[in-house]
Amino acid sequence: MTLRSGRQFLSIPGPTNVPDEVLQAMHRPAIDIYGGVHGGELLGITMSSLEDLKKIFKTDGHTYIYIANGHGAWEAALSNVLSAGDTILVLESGRFAVGWGEMGRSMGLNIESIPNGWTTAVDPAKVEEHLRGDVEGKIKAVLMVQVDTASGCVNDIQAVRSAMDAAGHDALLMVDTIASLACMPFEMDAWGIDVAVGGSQKGLMMPPGLSYIAANDKAKAAHANAGLRTSYWDWATREEEEHYRKYCGTPPVHMLFGMRQAFDMIFEEGLDAVIERHRILAGAVHAAVDVWRTSGAFDYNISESTERAPSVTVIRTAEHIDPDKIRTICIEHMGVTLGLGIGDLGGKAFRVGHMGHVNAPMILGTLGALEAGLDALGYLDDNSRGGIAAATAYIGAALKSV
Repeated sequence: MTLRSGRQFLSIPGPTNVPDEVLQAMHRPAIDIYGGVHGGELLGITMSSLEDLKKIFKTDGHTYIYIANGHGAWEAALSNVLSAGDTILVLESGRFAVGWGEMGRSMGLNIESIPNGWTTAVDPAKVEEHLRGDVEGKIKAVLMVQVDTASGCVNDIQAVRSAMDAAGHDALLMVDTIASLACMPFEMDAWGIDVAVGGSQKGLMMPPGLSYIAANDKAKAAHANAGLRTSYWDWATREEEEHYRKYCGTPPVHMLFGMRQAFDMIFEEGLDAVIERHRILAGAVHAAVDVWRTSGAFDYNISESTERAPSVTVIRTAEHIDPDKIRTICIEHMGVTLGLGIGDLGGKAFRVGHMGHVNAPMILGTLGALEAGLDALGYLDDNSRGGIAAATAYIGAALKSV
């Protein structure tokens, strides 16, 4: 017996659901990229999108679009401001800042890290202490993520910036927003961020394939002497007038159509409203988990509520529970795809994504299927079966203030 026939729910932390409007915008014939009406159309999309990225990153700085996934944006960010032999400081809070640092190592950078494990956010006090110890100023950049989708952690960027300032250190602050941009507040200029990277496939509601960088004047000054610059990633090349220079070659035509539509949808809803929607939906997920965890079979990976991401929730399972059984019953019998635990949490957790093109019915449907699956597998008791009721109550309370 299966209950999965019907629209499938993708509830993983990326790639996320692509709106029908974005898919439809991409569903059109290929066009002439070089001139005439269509060439002008593409240039207009690129230039307007670069300006809209400034609004999304909240910056007056410079923005760039790459035909690449988030890892490409990592490399682009490092190559444009650093030279071989430079030292970077990696602030660990899960998997992805570490991965960014390892990419830097492969490019010839020296890596220092502040170990942190997978269950808590970055400690700004440790950042200040480490930077105070760098009396020679060897560290040229500090790398961190705002949200780590592997651990489910959200880091306090403002607190880290304050720690850097308190240490009197001049390193660049470089932040990965791939799993947080358009999901939660991000204020690049107000928070003193020098370089920010983003990706298309999460909060920005597009397929994978585009990534973004925002850079302030301090980063552009470092760019002038960066020894790792290459023609593909180089900001200087992408600032030239010809449209093809913006992409170092053929533009990603159909992705541009989709990007323009996605940005239009974000601004039609209102960026603040988008962020508030994510906050409420995350609260509904957390309300359900708060009930389920009373069974003793589950718990948050991130114990401190203020450190849990608004875009993904990582749920640890007790040692006797195989999270793949939970994912299997949800997808095979109810058509809901949950994220698997990765890295240190492989085989120990599952993940619920709640970012991008997602609304209350989608979240409630995911939570309802998940609770049914947990119950069917015998993982819930009489006290822990009310997760979906708690989630609906949370959303109901939020609606009362509308």
